[in-house]
Formats: sequence, structure tokens, C-alpha cells
Amino acid sequence: MSGISEWPRRRFALAIALVLWAPAGRALTFDEALNIAETRASEIRARQNTVTAARAARVAAGELPDPKLVMGVDNLPVQGSEAWNTTRDAMTMQRIGVMQEITDGDKRNAARRLAEANIARAGAELEIERLSVKRQTLLAWLKVYFLQQQRFLLDQLDAENRLLSTAVTTRLASGHGRGSESLLSRQEAMALEDRRDDLERDLGKARADLARWVGTVASEPLTGAPPAYPTRPEHLRHSLDRHPDLAIFNVQEASASAEVALAEAAKKSDWGVEMDYQHRGPAFGDMVSVQLTFDLPIFTRTRQNPQIAARQQDLERVRAERESMVRQHTAELEAMLAEQAALTRQIERIDREWLPLGQQKVDLALAGYRAGQEPLPAVIDARRFLIDTRMKRIDLEARRTAVEASLHYLSEEVQP
Repeated sequence: MSGISEWPRRRFALAIALVLWAPAGRALTFDEALNIAETRASEIRARQNTVTAARAARVAAGELPDPKLVMGVDNLPVQGSEAWNTTRDAMTMQRIGVMQEITDGDKRNAARRLAEANIARAGAELEIERLSVKRQTLLAWLKVYFLQQQRFLLDQLDAENRLLSTAVTTRLASGHGRGSESLLSRQEAMALEDRRDDLERDLGKARADLARWVGTVASEPLTGAPPAYPTRPEHLRHSLDRHPDLAIFNVQEASASAEVALAEAAKKSDWGVEMDYQHRGPAFGDMVSVQLTFDLPIFTRTRQNPQIAARQQDLERVRAERESMVRQHTAELEAMLAEQAALTRQIERIDREWLPLGQQKVDLALAGYRAGQEPLPAVIDARRFLIDTRMKRIDLEARRTAVEASLHYLSEEVQP
């Protein structure tokens, strides 16, 4: 019976040993999981393609349109003896030339600004996607890790059950026990098996979620300790503007401002130049012509002004959405900080009070059982309380680590 009371004291040491035991070639650390996820995530590749496309589009932004080749016949007679003849009339000319449209400089600059803003936006969205993949991978890794810890605890409890079953059998053989005690021992073992089935189900789901990001290596045992992210509330509050969901509004605002400038530049006139060489019949000399064309934006009230107003409303929309997002993330930050503080207090209380109390209950129940003063149900109830407390501690630690990881990504800076 002494083995039963000594075993719980070695639980955490054994759990750590089991975690570290996994072979190096068949274990997955969270750093490796993040690297694998970032390499294979199709979401990141899609965003990278968007960045490449935006950079390619920037090359042509603000450039003049292609020149145009002009060919034709001027003043061709259609009546009389010279009808459809291109060489007999002095006014008939075969024309070839080139025309170039010149876009207003402000329009070209606005187009360049918009292209640069699109590159910055695509880059920011790429970084946001990368952070999202890392965060979701880490949360999936943590879920598997802590479920794995609970499975290690159940393994230890199985060993304890075998010791308890041996002790009960010994008491029955010596004539000091009751037949029902053997049934209670078996009942407790079956209850633990039910808990193991539930745990294996949850672990399978968690590994499936992790496999979404890291592939088949999700089936490997996890090794190493979870990442530690110290929580600094004031720092988090002051760095909230760097959160990906807020940082994206900076580039969205730059893009919307460029759209406004492009719409305003549409009020300015473009112009074009055309140069033609005109060939006439052998009896007449050839000619050259130069022609200038200008746009006349005189209907701004129904054309340019509505477009400018629409783009300005888009800009105001981006600013309003940013303000709304700031409020939302401020509320989320305060909620997570409150949850992290509460979880920390509960874990400290379990370590300081509940676990020592549970162990004392087990020790007293075992001592009373050995002395014939306590029935076996008292031992089983005391063990069940200690089991539930240890399971609860792992669950609380898992929740706190997930909250701290989320808080860490709240202050992660986006660098497009």
C-alpha cells in the first residue's frame, strides 16, 4: 500500500520525463510546426502571388499610353472623271502618321501612388496572413500538447489503479476486505477507461486540426515546452495600433487617398499630338501636318464630381471602420487580460491549496483504509477528487497559454 501513496508525488516528474522521452527523429516542437506551416500554407502562397501581381502592375502605372499609327486617304474624289483616283486631284493625299496621347502629370502621379499603395496593401495582407497561420498553428499545437499531458496523467492513474487493485486483492485474501471492494476497484478502472476514450477522441480531433497546417507530421508526439509569452498589460494597450487588423487600415487609407487624388485629377485635361506625312500624285508636292487635341472636361457636375464624391466616401468608410476596429480590439484585449489574470489566480490556488488538500485526503483515506477505519469508497472518492483537480489544472494551463499566445499576436507588428 505504500506504493499507492508514494506514486502521486512522482506524477509531474514522470509526466515531464515522458514528454522528453520522445525520439528526436519522431517528435515535433512548436518551432518546427510553425516553420512547416509557414512553408506549406496555401493561404500564404496566394498572398505572395497578390504581392507579385501588385509589383508587376506598378511598372506600368503612370506610363503614357502607347502611340497610335495613323493611315488614311484624304479628299478622295467620288464623282466625275477623277472619281476614286488618288493621284489626279491636287487635294487627294495618302496619309501616314503617328499620334501620341499625353496624360496629365497629376493623373500619372496619382496612378503611381495608387500602385504603390496597392503594393503596400498586398504586403500587409501577406504579413497578416502569415501571422494568422502562425497563430492558428500554435493554438492547434498547444491543444494537442495539453491533451497529451492529460493522457500522460491517465497513464499514471492506470498504474495506480493496478496498485490499488493488488492491495484490494491482498486484503480480501487476508480476510479483512469485502467482496464489494473488488467490484468498486473494477468500476473505477472502467470509469478511467471511459475518460480515456473521451480524451483520445478529443486528441484525434486536435491532431486533425494540427494536420491542416503541418501535414502528416501532426501524428508524431510533441516535444519541448510550450512557448512562454510574458504578459505586460500596459505594453499591450500602448502597442494595440500595431495589431494586424488595425495596421491594415493604414495602407487601406493610403489606397483610398490615392483613389481620391486620381478622381480629382480627372478634372484636368489630357492632350495629344499627331504628326502626318501626306503623299499626293506625281504632279503635286507632298505635305506634312501637325495636329493637337485637348480634352474638354466641361461636364464635371455629372461626370468627375460624382466620382470624386464616391472616392471620398470610400476614404471616410475606411476611417470609420478603423475606429470601430479599435474599439472592438480594445474590448477584446481587456477581456483577454481579465481572463488571463483569473486563470493565473486559479492555477496558483490549485498549486497552493487544492492539490495539497487533495493529496492529504488521499493519504488520510489510504491510511484509514489500511487501518480498517475507512471504506474503499472513501479512498476512491479522494483519488477521484485529486484526479479531477490535476486534470483541471492542465485544462486551466492550456487555456492560459492559449490566451497568452493570442495576447502576443495582438501586439505583433506588421511589417509589409
